[in-house]
Amino acid sequence: MTLRPFKKITSIVTPLEKVNVDTDQIIPKQFLKLVQRSGFGRFLFFDWRYDKQENKRPDFVLNDLRYENSEILAVGDNFGCGSSREHAVWALLDYGFSVIIAPSFADIFFSNCFKNGVLPIILEQATVERLQQEAGMVEVDLECQTITSPSEVIHFEIGTYRKKILLEGLDEIAQTLLYERDISEFEKKSMIPSVL
Repeated sequence: MTLRPFKKITSIVTPLEKVNVDTDQIIPKQFLKLVQRSGFGRFLFFDWRYDKQENKRPDFVLNDLRYENSEILAVGDNFGCGSSREHAVWALLDYGFSVIIAPSFADIFFSNCFKNGVLPIILEQATVERLQQEAGMVEVDLECQTITSPSEVIHFEIGTYRKKILLEGLDEIAQTLLYERDISEFEKKSMIPSVL
């Protein structure tokens, strides 16, 4: 899968003020039947977005027109816990989110974000809460590692290698191909002569 290189995102922030949001809440298990990575966005947070008759719940944030086309989701602690399903990240990305900001993430979910071109940012609880209240446009600049809102500039940390793969849009295959020459050299040195 080719990933879109990540540079800057400018968007309003969608606030989801819930903690311990697990992957079954992000994408319920009955929607895991698709074989491709696209098409999951319409099922994102399905049980919170819709009632039993599949009518939109007016009190759920994704049904608020103010957040339509938002690319930044600010969430509570321990986001993406539960099962390791990669579909959770696919659903978020397919819906339109490129950046997820939280005080903490479940480890496997956090790794799956980078594999799929989504930037997960860990910030202190108070900072996340300020961003959840932000009404204006916010810019996330991966190269500078900054989040700029109308009221402040926030620096965030990211590992050098993970930053590189997002900036260059490298999926796992592309990352492996970066070492193609080294792999070929190793294979040549490791070849055992065939015995006839």
